[in-house]
Amino acid sequence: MRFTPQFLEELRDRLPVSEVVGRRVKLKKSGREWKGLSPFQQEKTPSFFVNDQKQAWFDFSSGKNGNIFDFVVQTEGVSFPEAVERLAAMAGVPLPAVTPDAARHEQRRKTLYDVMELAAKFFADTLASRHGAKARGYLGDRAISPAVQVQFRLGYAPGERFALKEHLGSLGIPVEDMVEAGLLVSGDDIPVPYDRFRDRVMFPITDFRGRVIAFGGRALEKDVAAKYLNSPETPLFHKGDNLYNLATARQAAHDGATLVVVEGYVDVIAMVGAGFAASVAPLGTALTENQLALLWKMADEPVLCFDGDRAGQKAAYRAADLALPQLKPGKSLRFALLPEGQDPDDLARAGGRVAIEEVIGAARGLADMIWSREIEGGSFTTPERRAALEARIGELTNGIRDEVIRRYYREDLAQRLQRTFAPDTARGGYGRGNFRGGGGGESPRRFTPRAPGGPGRFGRPQPGSPPGLARGPYQAASAQLALSPIMRGQRSALSRREALILQTLINHPWLLHDHLEEVAALELAHPEAHKLRAGIIAAFANDHHHSPEPEEQAEKMRADLERSGFSQFLQRVEGAITTGAVWGAKAHAAREDVLATWHQLVSLHHQWHSLLRELKDAEAALGEVSSEANMAWLRDVKARLEEVDGTEALIEGFGESSGRFQKTV
Repeated sequence: MRFTPQFLEELRDRLPVSEVVGRRVKLKKSGREWKGLSPFQQEKTPSFFVNDQKQAWFDFSSGKNGNIFDFVVQTEGVSFPEAVERLAAMAGVPLPAVTPDAARHEQRRKTLYDVMELAAKFFADTLASRHGAKARGYLGDRAISPAVQVQFRLGYAPGERFALKEHLGSLGIPVEDMVEAGLLVSGDDIPVPYDRFRDRVMFPITDFRGRVIAFGGRALEKDVAAKYLNSPETPLFHKGDNLYNLATARQAAHDGATLVVVEGYVDVIAMVGAGFAASVAPLGTALTENQLALLWKMADEPVLCFDGDRAGQKAAYRAADLALPQLKPGKSLRFALLPEGQDPDDLARAGGRVAIEEVIGAARGLADMIWSREIEGGSFTTPERRAALEARIGELTNGIRDEVIRRYYREDLAQRLQRTFAPDTARGGYGRGNFRGGGGGESPRRFTPRAPGGPGRFGRPQPGSPPGLARGPYQAASAQLALSPIMRGQRSALSRREALILQTLINHPWLLHDHLEEVAALELAHPEAHKLRAGIIAAFANDHHHSPEPEEQAEKMRADLERSGFSQFLQRVEGAITTGAVWGAKAHAAREDVLATWHQLVSLHHQWHSLLRELKDAEAALGEVSSEANMAWLRDVKARLEEVDGTEALIEGFGESSGRFQKTV
């Protein structure tokens, strides 16, 4: 359903942000705003603020912010249309019907939902009755307890040809509705429609709201043509667009559980029973593009857990081929292969949660699966065979649509090729030239800083390496990067620039009135700087910015911060400012100088952090491949960092409006 801007605006007008947020967060009035504890982080001091005038909320502990729709999406794990529907119900506003046809279509779907719900209840009641003894015996053999049967609404379809049809007919359901819902088999050559599911254990399939939209039926007799039978395509059900256990798994994944994809209904039930609530399964087919998109909406890196046989391995390779072209930054797959001859149900019954955790913990990345598949069982003893392997890998990476992902995959697989077939100088030949397909290890590009010049993961620097650089991407190559606040993390000294930013906010709290979102989004390297920023924002919310005199604002801000326990860190902030020439950070600076200094500081801060990240990439690349191009890239980044350092000195030129003579730069 598409919602007009006017309809969304009406919901915003009817529902104050504090009312929507207040259902989940305990709010307390604070000046013009409301404040409370973050729903996204564990905290003791409130850093979550709501402003009804701006129709917005801000969570300074996690950096998240947005409107009422964003809040429902992020806290309840639903899609935007679902969030709109829930807020419309809360506001008592009917959802708009786009066209009469759309309204009729929606009403028809509601009727079919009712039919499917009645069918699910019939199957569940039959399982619990004397007619369901055989089905209960099967479930007992699979260690599916009565409580779990109720949890997943399992049922039993009787063996009679018209059992469900007669039951629904007695409730006034037309045969046409049963046929359209996929419950009956009909056709021109079938004079009397009959039940599709007979003598089967029934697994209700629900949509993302938990409404029954289809069934999967497991035959109890061995000589039946189809062991598993699913509902056909209907107005409610498209098997390539849904997943078994979708509604429950989506909420669990939103709450932080690992999203795991297994092959069948019983596997999902076993995984949930073992403590993996975010487990799903495709519906009788191999994973589809739409199902993959569903998975990526729930988690960045779902784990595909396949049986430990040849068929399971082939299923993993098919999923890898499906995902590869569609990869996006941050979105990928991991693959967990079970022990030979076992499925998740077997493993859960034999070893419980611990056994499954070991398998999930050993999951391999997508690049590793692709590499393993390409070299499996191959012989690469000749240059021609190695060239053919390289060509196949090139074709695979060419299919990746995202340019950045494509570049990184090319680099990763090229490095695997180089490591596998690099000349072995000690033996005078190729170190792995006679390589026959075994699993290639992951080639993670993790970056663990070490002291400059010290040994990296691969030992001492190799002869011929550029000065100061150790071989491999696991060592900080330059003192500049190794000593930067980003690399030193919690042990870092507060940088002069971060100190100036914080000092400017303390001395001029009125800046937060127009720059609150900008302050919240600033990337601060020092952990104490994060806490002080939250304290500054909390103090600002206590009406310091309403003081008539700027000096009084600063005094109240500093007093409030000292009461909150920041006295020692405030001294560190002042000590980190090694020059007194930055006039705009001072308490008595004119408004024009403060604004000019603020914009300059923030701009340089963004540039510096961006360049440090690029420096890390450049040094990692040079550690992997000691080429002229990578060396030139590193020099260029360092030169730009020096330019930022030089530009920072220009801040000292401000102050003319405050009565200070302006420098000529």
